[in-house]
Amino acid sequence: MNKKMLDILACPMCKHHPLESIEINLKDEIIINGVLFCTSCSRFYPIIEEIPIMLPDELRDKKQDLEFLKMNKDSLPEKITLHGIPWHI
Repeated sequence: MNKKMLDILACPMCKHHPLESIEINLKDEIIINGVLFCTSCSRFYPIIEEIPIMLPDELRDKKQDLEFLKMNKDSLPEKITLHGIPWHI
C-alpha cells in the first residue's frame, strides 16, 4: 500500500479520518506489512502483502486477524495487540 493512500482512507466503521499507520515492513513509500489504526474507535486493519484489509467487523476473518496479531505482536503496540477492536490477543 502506498503511504500516499493514507490521505484518502477512513475507518469503514466510524468514518474517522485520518488513520494512523504502523509499518512492519516498509520499502520506499510502500507499506508491505503493517496496520492501519483508527484512533477514534480503536479498530485495527491489517496490511498484508501491500493490501489493506479494511472490512466491517461482520465481514472480517477472525482467524486471519488473530494469526496476523500473534505473528507480529513484537512489532505492534499494545493498543492493538492487547486492546484493539474487534479482537485482540
